[in-house]
Amino acid sequence: MARPDKVAAVTQVRERLEGSTAAVLTEYRGLTVAELADLRAELRQAGADYKVVKNTLTRRAVADAGYDVPDGLLTGPTALTFCPEDPVAAAKVLRNFTRTHPHLIVKGGILEGRLIDAAETLSLADLASREELLARMAGLMEAVVAQPARLALASLSKAARLFAALADRKPAEAAADQAHDADQAHDAPDVAESDQGDADTDQ
Repeated sequence: MARPDKVAAVTQVRERLEGSTAAVLTEYRGLTVAELADLRAELRQAGADYKVVKNTLTRRAVADAGYDVPDGLLTGPTALTFCPEDPVAAAKVLRNFTRTHPHLIVKGGILEGRLIDAAETLSLADLASREELLARMAGLMEAVVAQPARLALASLSKAARLFAALADRKPAEAAADQAHDADQAHDAPDVAESDQGDADTDQ
């Protein structure tokens, strides 16, 4: 009969697997306690959780979760990286850590219910993380919102220039109209006198 603590441990790992978008299997042989603590801290910042689990418990847990993981992935000191949301951010951390700590070996993983090998697991690090995508979307939305604002400001500025031009033209037009009226008033007596002269002639 299985010990209650082992049953609880298997259940916990199974539930973590079922509640994660991805899980990455790594071998940590050769890493110091301090290096493992650094790795845990970096993965925690990426939204992932790094747990050292015995291979026998992991094997039972993945089987209970319905995954067929080759025995070759469950040899040596193995740890599971649980990624509840964004596996890309965790993959970036793991890849960068393996570059400076070659003792850390990425064996493979489970991504959305599908078994992936080490190369495919590390290739996730080449994708844009959730935070990066959100930042890009925010920038795009900002640009979309700002563009009509710029057009609106340009239209207002153009309208202001037109109004200013019209305002400048009105005094000039008024002066021209006044000059024209004065000319007509000056010419009017001549016409009247001419008409009066014609009338005298007719008499």
